[in-house]
Amino acid sequence: MSAITTHILDTSRGRPASGLHVILEIQSADQSWELIGKGTTDADGRLKELLPQEYVLAQGIYRLTFDTASYFASQNVESFYPEVTIIFSVRDEAQHYHVPLLLNPYGYSTYRGS
Repeated sequence: MSAITTHILDTSRGRPASGLHVILEIQSADQSWELIGKGTTDADGRLKELLPQEYVLAQGIYRLTFDTASYFASQNVESFYPEVTIIFSVRDEAQHYHVPLLLNPYGYSTYRGS
């Protein structure tokens, strides 16, 4: 399991959000973003292998971007947010960072998971 993971629940359906595309980036010294991982949630709405095995987690600012437009379009559901972006800090590279997303067509919530 990678050092950064996510889990997406579609609260409008009461089910995991499977097949949702996610990208992970780290902020560079010049404030630009560098792609370091990407993937698609599994049948349980989880993305456990977001980072490449050789990636060494470092302190810094990270950004997860969830392609919610494609996810809802695949279900023929109208939605308000075409993507959800979560920016968070990694202060201790020895820890695991789990960033869940609770999602519905017109809102979302997130928190630091375990």
